[in-house]
Amino acid sequence: MKYETQKVAYAYFLCAMALFAIQVLGGLVAGWIYVSPNFLSELLPFNIIRMIHTNALIVWLLLGFFGAAYFLVPEESEREIYSVKLAYLQLIILMVGTLGAVGSYLVGIHGGREFLEQPLWVKFGILVAALIFLFNISMTVLAGKKTAITNVLLMGLWLLSLLWIFAFINPDNLSLDKMYWWFVVHLWVEATWELVMAAILAFLLLKLTGVDREVVEKWLYVIVATALFSGILGTGHHFYWIGLPGYWQWIGSIFSTFEVIPFFLMMSFAFVMVWKGRRNHPNKAALLWSLGSSTVAFFGAGVWGFLHTLHGVNFYSHGTQITAAHGHLAFYGAYVALNLAIITYALPILRQREPYNQVLNMASFWLMTGGMAFMTFVLTFAGTIQTHMQRVVGDYFMDVQDSLSIFYIMRFGAGFFVVIGALLFVYSMLVVRKREIIEPGPNTVPGE
Repeated sequence: MKYETQKVAYAYFLCAMALFAIQVLGGLVAGWIYVSPNFLSELLPFNIIRMIHTNALIVWLLLGFFGAAYFLVPEESEREIYSVKLAYLQLIILMVGTLGAVGSYLVGIHGGREFLEQPLWVKFGILVAALIFLFNISMTVLAGKKTAITNVLLMGLWLLSLLWIFAFINPDNLSLDKMYWWFVVHLWVEATWELVMAAILAFLLLKLTGVDREVVEKWLYVIVATALFSGILGTGHHFYWIGLPGYWQWIGSIFSTFEVIPFFLMMSFAFVMVWKGRRNHPNKAALLWSLGSSTVAFFGAGVWGFLHTLHGVNFYSHGTQITAAHGHLAFYGAYVALNLAIITYALPILRQREPYNQVLNMASFWLMTGGMAFMTFVLTFAGTIQTHMQRVVGDYFMDVQDSLSIFYIMRFGAGFFVVIGALLFVYSMLVVRKREIIEPGPNTVPGE
């Protein structure tokens, strides 16, 4: 660890991993409710569990992004963080807001808008925390060295925070409501978060492979350009059926097709950097997560997104389990695996230990990735059947759901392995492996 203030990232990563564990456990419970619909129906209804599952996902990913920024910006800027106190204040606000939101959900208080269910005071808290973060990191970067990685990271985080303002706009007109809602949800995960992902991935590959910075920066700028070019107008694939003008069907279809490109470039970038690299870095687990993130993101966000993004297909498939298949694999690959990659790289440095428990860490990667891949295939088959039975044949929704029960059982099984992998990851990161103690033998020379 080169800079003392990088220790701030440790607190962010700990909170992120705690929420990660809660998020996957909530997902497992939600998955079981698909199998047994009356499970916890009185005590904890499905809609509340789903809110906790999705909100915990968003918050822990943001905590991971903030922690990554506090870890990598000092190294890139070659100076300490502007204010450690502000960084901890930001974390306290975010955690209080998170606990407040969960408490509100448990007693039935929520905004009702998917992913943006937080009470108004929590939304303001998130905005204040974001502004504190932007001030803190911007002051650090402005006073230090500027690099392509910090420029892209800052651009992504500034745009991410500014787009949060649309969470406060809730017009009475349902079409406008959904349009502004997608300004947050889509332009986060398919535009600004992609910039953050590209910057963190570039930093990791720079450290893990030893490739020249100039090569990394050229790739980074190309990825950013394609992400913004495709992602902004690609929002149109959410505007097909919400009451907006019909031309969005063509704009959305065309630009959504291009959204595959930045994810393909990120995957190519990762493998080319490893191929060109000349450094045999000891942290093999971090490299595995980095390569895995870019690869799974390409398939989850790119390929599975393209499968149902053209409006002629989406007319039948939107809102089915195909959407769930795409969403799970895309979020896991692009953002979950990336956060776990930077945590795997940074935590041994922050705790001033060499990489440890790497075998368990890599086992957690294969458990989670395998489980998520199987879940995606299962949900894709379920969604295909659902599309035909419900949207083509015209069967009743609940009759179709009963027909899909075998797929929901398999989905729950896949989710179980994801949860085991997630808990194994947390264990491998936080529990220090005891070194083997060798008892001195009769012929042992003292000091050996």
